[in-house]
Amino acid sequence: MDDVVVERVLRAVEQVPRGRVVSYGDVAALVGIGPRQVGSIMKAFGGNVSWWRVTNSYGDLPVNLLDEARQTWADEGILLKRNGRGCSIAEHRADLRALAAAYERAVADLPR
Repeated sequence: MDDVVVERVLRAVEQVPRGRVVSYGDVAALVGIGPRQVGSIMKAFGGNVSWWRVTNSYGDLPVNLLDEARQTWADEGILLKRNGRGCSIAEHRADLRALAAAYERAVADLPR
């Protein structure tokens, strides 16, 4: 896995504001890779970033991750959907334009 791509994904995740989420696809669009690649990077390297702010396109997390994220989400004001599988991404999605601007600043020192 390309170290620069990994760093770009992790820096993108770190730009997601407290109380907001993005999908793997949102991160992928910022970085210029596919959502599955974002998922693989997050699985391997995401433990030290705010991983609980990255969901699937429905706002859901896998059950094992949701159990870990539940209290952090509550602390950040991210509410669970009625089905308990995740959050309403429509309600909690980060402002993608602001995220893109923050991402560009965060990766300005990295090679393209």
